This record gives sequence, structure tokens and C-alpha cells, in this order.
Amino acid sequence: MTLGELRDLAQSIRGEVGKAIVGQDGMIDLLLVAMVSEGHVLLEGPPGTAKTFLAQSFATALGLDFGRIQFTPDLLPGDILGSNLFNFQTSQFTLTHGPIFCELLLADEINRTPPKTQAALLEAMQERRVTLDGESHPLPDRFMVVATQNPIENQGVYPLPEAQLDRFLFKLLVPYPEESEEAAIVTRYGSRSGPPRPADLGVTKVADPAQLANASRVLDQVTLAEDIVHYVVRLVRATRDHAELSVGASPRAAVMLANAAQARAALDGRNYVIPDDVKALAIPVLRHRLTLSPAAEIEGRDIEALVSELVESTEAPR
Repeated sequence: MTLGELRDLAQSIRGEVGKAIVGQDGMIDLLLVAMVSEGHVLLEGPPGTAKTFLAQSFATALGLDFGRIQFTPDLLPGDILGSNLFNFQTSQFTLTHGPIFCELLLADEINRTPPKTQAALLEAMQERRVTLDGESHPLPDRFMVVATQNPIENQGVYPLPEAQLDRFLFKLLVPYPEESEEAAIVTRYGSRSGPPRPADLGVTKVADPAQLANASRVLDQVTLAEDIVHYVVRLVRATRDHAELSVGASPRAAVMLANAAQARAALDGRNYVIPDDVKALAIPVLRHRLTLSPAAEIEGRDIEALVSELVESTEAPR
């Protein structure tokens, strides 16, 4: 696949998802970046902002096997991964796959389940495999987690631990739509009954497994210059020295930011990364990896504003 073919494929995917989703163009673009760079995405937004429907439509357009888990306080790791069950007819244990064995997994309201169950996703997200009773089982090469969480409620929820947050490439904030977009949503769906389905709205598959595998390999054609590498490193290291941050970003964050910048360049049809790629992705890559100091929390400081300040103060290559 060439860079031009990847750009055309991305445009086709945007068009298909746009048949079902009104607005959220920036969100769709970042999902494409995550897909090409093989990263996972955490969506945070109030109920009713189409987080689940966006994931369903995205999976339909890409032709991915879609799986969904509704996280609840009583969910157990085995409910996600599966288990070996004894078959009395054959007197043997039979492996029963859990819903994690899919290509795009929607982890709905992931912060409603305890950390023990949340941690069941760690190996799958990092290694693309699951270990059951000491035996490893590979997941599909295109395995991707899109998790959602509700920022409004703070009772009965379990914040994701830092180690798990660090596995997500992006944390995307899903806002309420603009008035014109909301009017378009009501016009499109107000006369329909029942839950919306991507297929009913004309969303069709425009990619196949071979194309998606080639899409990730296109990144080999994108040059990551040494000065861009040093720019990424300076930006990430600056988060560890900031007086208003008690926890900065990890080296994994620097690697993911550089990789995502390559994906953004490729989707734009460029074979080189520019500083604007890094700047555009800094907030979604870093916002969930940073922790405010107690003094900054008292002052009501905002993580996004701090990242923007760091981007502005870190010298970019010319």
C-alpha cells in the first residue's frame, strides 16, 4: 500500500462512519490514527453522546469483528477472558473463549468494575494475547480496545490505575454536539424507532484484513527525523520536571506519541513527520498520563492547559 492509497482508504472510512455519526470529525480522525498505529483508545463523555455507536460504526466500516463488554461491579476476569470448563460427556476440559476474542472490543463503562477485573485487559492490550491456566492464546493481529467511561458519576466507580491508563494511546473527550449538529441528529434519528444500527444507515465495509495490515506497514515509509525524535523526548521529559505535576509521562508515552505522529503524517499522505503532527497529538496522548500536584489541584489547574503550555514552551525544530 502506498501513502496515497492509505489516504484514500482513510477518506472512504470517514465517509462510511459519517453516514451514521453527525460531527465528531476530529474523533474519527484520531480513531484512524490509533488504528494505523495499533493503539487503544479511551473515550470519556456524558451518556448519550454516541460513544458506543461511534465504535460500532467504526468497526463496521473497517470490517472488524466487533465485541462488547458491559463492565459492572460484579464482573469477574473470567467473564472477559473465558475459562476451561469441564465437559462431563468427554471427561475433558474445554476452553470457552470470552468476549475479548474479537478484533475491536468495546469496553463499555470500564470504570464501573473493580481494578482486578480491569487488569484482565492488561496483557491483551500490551501483548495481543491471553493466558488461561498457564497457556497463552493469541488474539487477532488487529485487536483494538475502545473503552468508554462516564465523567459525571463518581459513586460506584473505580478509577483506572495509572498502569492501565498508560496502555491507552489516546484519551478522547467526547463533548456535547453544537446546536446545528444536534438539530441534524434529531432530524436524522427523531423519526426512527428502536436502537440505531450502522447497517441500517448504509454503513458498509470498505476495508479488509489485508488492507488494514498493510496500513500499519505504511508507517515504514514515513521518516521520523532525529530532530523530531529529540522534540518528542524534550516534550515528554518536560512533564516530569513541571512544578505543577506530581507524575509525568513515561518513556512509553514518548514512543506512542512518535508512532502516532507517523500515523498522522501517513494519513495525510506525507512520508515525513512535522512538528505540527506532534503538537496536534500531544494533548490526547498525554492528558491521561499526567497527575496534578496537590497545590495545582487546589488552584483548579487544568491538565489540558498545562500540556498546551508545555507544547508552547518546548522549542520545536524548524
